Amino acid sequence: MEMMEVPNHRERSTSDNMNRHLDSNGKYVRYTSEQVEALERVYSECPKPSSLRRQQLIRECPILANIEPKQIKVWFQNRRCRDKQRKEASRLQSVNRKLSAMNKLLMEENDRLQKQVSQLVCENGYMKQQLTTVVNDVSCDSVVTTPKHSIRDANSPAGLISIAEEALAEFLSKATGTAVDWVQMPGMKPGPDSVGIFAISQRCSGVAARACGLVSLEPVKIAEILKDRPSWYRDCRSLEVFTMFPARNGGTIELVYMQTYAPTTLAPARDFWTLRYTTSLDNGSYVVCERSLSGSGAGPNAASASQFVRAEMLSSGYLIRPCDGGGSIIHIVDHLNLEAWSVPDVLRPLYESSKVVAQKMTISGLRYIRQLAQESNGELVYGLGRQPAVLRTFSQRLSRGFNDAVNGFGDDGWSTMHCDGSEDIIVAINSTKHLSNISSSLSFLGGVLCAKASMLLQNVPPAVLIQFLREHRSEWADFHVDAYSAATLKAGAFAYHGVRPTRFTGSQIIMPLGHTIEHEETLEVVRLEGHSLAQEDAFMSRDVHLLQICSGIDENAVGACSELIFAPINEMFPDDAPLVPSGFRVIPIDAKTGDGQDLITSNHRTLDLTSSLEVGPSPETASGDSSSSCSSSRCILTIAFQFPFEPNLQENVAGMACQYVRSVISSVQRVAMAISPSGISPGLGSKLSPGSPEAVTLSQWISQSYTHHLGSELVTIDSLGSNDSVLKLIWDHQDAILCCTLKSQPVFMFANQAGLDMLETTLVALQDITLEKIFDESGRKALCSDFAKLMQQGFACLPSGICLSTMGRHVTYEQAVAWKVFAASQNDNNNSLHCLAFSFVNWSFV
Repeated sequence: MEMMEVPNHRERSTSDNMNRHLDSNGKYVRYTSEQVEALERVYSECPKPSSLRRQQLIRECPILANIEPKQIKVWFQNRRCRDKQRKEASRLQSVNRKLSAMNKLLMEENDRLQKQVSQLVCENGYMKQQLTTVVNDVSCDSVVTTPKHSIRDANSPAGLISIAEEALAEFLSKATGTAVDWVQMPGMKPGPDSVGIFAISQRCSGVAARACGLVSLEPVKIAEILKDRPSWYRDCRSLEVFTMFPARNGGTIELVYMQTYAPTTLAPARDFWTLRYTTSLDNGSYVVCERSLSGSGAGPNAASASQFVRAEMLSSGYLIRPCDGGGSIIHIVDHLNLEAWSVPDVLRPLYESSKVVAQKMTISGLRYIRQLAQESNGELVYGLGRQPAVLRTFSQRLSRGFNDAVNGFGDDGWSTMHCDGSEDIIVAINSTKHLSNISSSLSFLGGVLCAKASMLLQNVPPAVLIQFLREHRSEWADFHVDAYSAATLKAGAFAYHGVRPTRFTGSQIIMPLGHTIEHEETLEVVRLEGHSLAQEDAFMSRDVHLLQICSGIDENAVGACSELIFAPINEMFPDDAPLVPSGFRVIPIDAKTGDGQDLITSNHRTLDLTSSLEVGPSPETASGDSSSSCSSSRCILTIAFQFPFEPNLQENVAGMACQYVRSVISSVQRVAMAISPSGISPGLGSKLSPGSPEAVTLSQWISQSYTHHLGSELVTIDSLGSNDSVLKLIWDHQDAILCCTLKSQPVFMFANQAGLDMLETTLVALQDITLEKIFDESGRKALCSDFAKLMQQGFACLPSGICLSTMGRHVTYEQAVAWKVFAASQNDNNNSLHCLAFSFVNWSFV
């Protein structure tokens, strides 16, 4: 086929315009219909410009033989540009539809707020009128309260339909009306990047939360997802539809029994016996509303219900309206009465907080739907080639296994056993192996043992604590315990005494698998590097792999729960891998009523770490600080660790579990002290974080003392430099600078970055390192011989030598200088700070 140049006339037929294309010289070239079809086939099969397959297809097509390669290249470039334009136009249309729907949602919200303002103005005027006519002898007995819900016969279909219609009207008045006084959720500002609009209740019975958002799914699909509450509500243990019968407009009425998990070990779990009404409205909206039925003993399983406290669900549900152009606008309302009277006083704010309900239920439901919508559109990419549903199942299994361990329900086979000396740690055992996360392939196991505890923390940000525990596993975990747990999950290698000797380097590699749309939860694989100590296994990997979820590390998320849950997993990472999860959960508690004493005396089941966090010059001052800080920031930390075991090793594993959980608790105490923003006195030898006022002051003392004793500057300080600049210069100094206490057992309290690198440790673990541990035999002798001189003249120079890092590696140094650090003047013995500083010059690993 021959080509021909066509003049650039304004009037051409439609078919001519479709086959006209610009060549490399800017002239229009017309191709025949057969040539265009051939080019389209090549482009559809090989859209990439550098594809060798494309070149082969062009050569094999005789109809394209008369077209110059350069012109074919230009055609493909133009074709690719048109594709990009179409995609961009389609994307802009989609964005425009979403913005139109969101604008409609905001206008409706504005109308609702205007109605609420009008109602409040009317109520204010009415109250003023009542106050002017009130009499002084009004008694409380004269007030008659009318029940909000009229009594209905819940045993007949007609009565249930009446209850359903009443629940529907109440729900709609909450979702779009003014039945509840809604206020914006703190820290959740609406915007173009926001998932939706969130609000919580104030001055209403129970706790309530509301969410509005736009979701690119059909209403019926959204309703099916939200009704399957165990799939997205992590605290839902089970949901059973007891009975179902039809209602008007093609709707259905269901009687539903739901069990939920308790977040801590300190209070029983809740269950609900509700009526759920699904119907459609005249305007095309789809509604699912739900309300509790009366009767604490009602439900399909009265025996299992005895382990729960019956909570009340006030009219709640989902209003789903279709949008023009696809998608839906959804309103979610959760209104609960969690019977806070039945929990210890210190936990009561947790059960009276609308923010907690919003984070756990309302916001989670909307986020889950948005997640599924993005996954169906292919907007999310996950690691290791896993399907989103598989990764989501792993996350749900980890969370469910941890909740099972924390609650220890009897119908799952859990029973409490005694552990000597551990009144504050609950030890439970499950020998039936009726666990959802344990597969039948582990029939060789004798069961699973769980050691758990809950504790009160003050002035510790939950997100910071969980993030530290995630990033610094070596600060609290024993890798050999992880190796034992991993070995028990492999048939033939589960013997308690049969785990092969392994040396762990202390390093971990975190490999992300996927995350939710707002990164509030991350699923990842953690590899703990290990090396065999046996000669015959020297070349075999002894790495331990953990499957882990981390959530709630956003410090700005108000009321959010922070969790770190992990479980050993086979390195092959099979989809049906058995999981025995352990981990941490930190829940913030609003400062309301109650004190920490009730938590301590709750059946000896709580560890109060407040005393370990109090620091000050005297016990009296410490107690005063504690009382003042109690109302500022509190949280509940729940720890649960599970250990599979053989039948004949139950007692051994129980002892090991108690000891290990105690060591983890001790480590958490040290971490809490390090990250607590309350501040720590350096004179007590506690850890100092870089940038804290204590670290600034101590760095100034270190520099001044060095200059006083040795007559030279440790760091060059500008005359206009601030105290902060002294800390920065010391922190960035090339020599390793360390400071330790002068007690019977000197312990390090501060180190600059080079010092931490030399010791291969962190500021948190620094106080566990004593002075004698870092020197070898010759170094200790040199220090002892010069110690009297050091105390007399204030400094001493040690010869070159070798010291040891925390990982056992040898470190050489050319010279070490030790000097006494004081707070005021040298002659002022009362104000002298009894600690030593060391500077290791030109150090390096052997």
